[in-house]
Amino acid sequence: MRIQVHIIAPYEAMVPIIQECIPLFPNSDIHYSVGDLVKGAEIAHTAERDGADVIISRGGTARLIKKAVTIPVIDMQLSGYDMIRSLTLASHSNEKTAIVGFSNITSGAQSIIDLMDLPLKVYTIDHSDAVAPLLLELKAAGYRHIVGDVITFNTANTYGLNGFLIQSGKESIIKSLEDAQLVHGYLTKKEIISSIFNHLALTEHPNIVVLNEQNAVIFEHLTHFHHSPLSEEHIHLMNTNLSFNKTVITNSFIVDEYQLSVTAYETDFGNKKFRVYLLEKGEPYLFSQRGMTACSDIVSEPIAAASHSMRIALNHIEALYKHNEAIHLQGALGSGKSFIVSYIHQHFAARGLLLKVDLAQFNPEQLSEIPLVKVSTIEITYAEQAADRHMLQLFIETCLSLQIAVFVLSEQALDKQNLQSLKLNTIIVPPLSERIEDIPIFIQYFLTDYYHKYGTTAVKIKDDALKLIENQAPSMTVSHLKALMKQAALNEREYVISLETLSTMLNEQQKPMDTISLNGTLKEIEKEVINLVLKEENNNQSRAAERLGINRATLWRKLKD
Repeated sequence: MRIQVHIIAPYEAMVPIIQECIPLFPNSDIHYSVGDLVKGAEIAHTAERDGADVIISRGGTARLIKKAVTIPVIDMQLSGYDMIRSLTLASHSNEKTAIVGFSNITSGAQSIIDLMDLPLKVYTIDHSDAVAPLLLELKAAGYRHIVGDVITFNTANTYGLNGFLIQSGKESIIKSLEDAQLVHGYLTKKEIISSIFNHLALTEHPNIVVLNEQNAVIFEHLTHFHHSPLSEEHIHLMNTNLSFNKTVITNSFIVDEYQLSVTAYETDFGNKKFRVYLLEKGEPYLFSQRGMTACSDIVSEPIAAASHSMRIALNHIEALYKHNEAIHLQGALGSGKSFIVSYIHQHFAARGLLLKVDLAQFNPEQLSEIPLVKVSTIEITYAEQAADRHMLQLFIETCLSLQIAVFVLSEQALDKQNLQSLKLNTIIVPPLSERIEDIPIFIQYFLTDYYHKYGTTAVKIKDDALKLIENQAPSMTVSHLKALMKQAALNEREYVISLETLSTMLNEQQKPMDTISLNGTLKEIEKEVINLVLKEENNNQSRAAERLGINRATLWRKLKD
């Protein structure tokens, strides 16, 4: 008899490994989806309704699914191989790193750390609510990298730490599928919602969402929304704050073209805890205008500043920021100017929004109409194209008076009159050729990012391959390096990127340049480069813009010109 198995991966990078395992079980109908915590439970509920016999998931998601379905749930266990791979990757960091998790993770981790003499510390928790306060203590103690499961990974990133996710390998997935073939029948249905909550929601609150302790939606009543505007990220952020503050909290988010205000609190009913979310839809924001982008969820990312030139530049930027002065970042396309702004915002002004204004598209006369109540950082590009310099000057002065950080970005030096009238302090972002010491840091960060995002194999780079990149630095930018490492990571089959793989990727990237005609104006050559990149990315403007180190709006404008 064929068994129907549904694997719910708590993270995207597990999917390619699941696909490799499916052919090994010809007598099973195996389906898979990606969903963490609440979303995973919703998928499990649908899978049960569609005839699944067994659900397979991992960690907190598996525990949550067990409460949502009546069919057996296999909790995928981490193997020693999984632990060794993840801990080896985490040990490459020169900063303080800790392992945080339940005993099923930390007991094995401690043995491996002792055996391999890794520079890592282990902290064991017995409840998910203990994650948030422990990470705050570790952050205060100087830890910057946290290794753990999905809950620990998400909470670490929320608090500005760098999370390393312990991923399940092929052996673990095969073992879970073998267990699924032996398991039949498990849980009973749990209670959904009481009439008291139903009455409260319908009579007093027009927009309410109630979650149980497992973050499952047990009640939802929305008057002003077609569906719940709360994303998994919103819920995770609010739950983290609730776990730490233990009181009523309020957060604001930008959703589509309006501001969403969410008030959340915990309540007890029938010896069980519930989280209540009261939603309020604000007026439409002007942030949806062309040439303006509001960023409310900035992911914490490390910055490479081992080089003397970058360290000096960053120190000056932080000093100017703390003295509430407008900062002009000058650097070549792809040098990382916008990344620096995001870094400063995340570390010093994450309480509000990061607002990006492109004056090549946005009318300076409308600057005074921008609502600044929720804004803490402004990033301005193409200031040299602003027709009304006086309006820009007034806008910058208004921002500074409200303690809003102002960054003006440009590729070329601004004229003296602009610098003086706008009272800008210029910091030149050093090119990659002056940041040789930063290249290994960039590479390790990029590899870690692709490991988590795409499930790539490579976790480090060979010395001769690194030397090749350092030799190529005068002709590269940070964006170019990022794109190169992405291609190398996606094509490397071993754990260490080899010189052969890197050379192949470099040659592939250099081929289109050989076909570009240098006869023509700078604008014509630039447009030809853009068209070649678009062709390589199958006309995907988002990926092309990322490779070129510009946003989609700028790409669209350059194509239109």
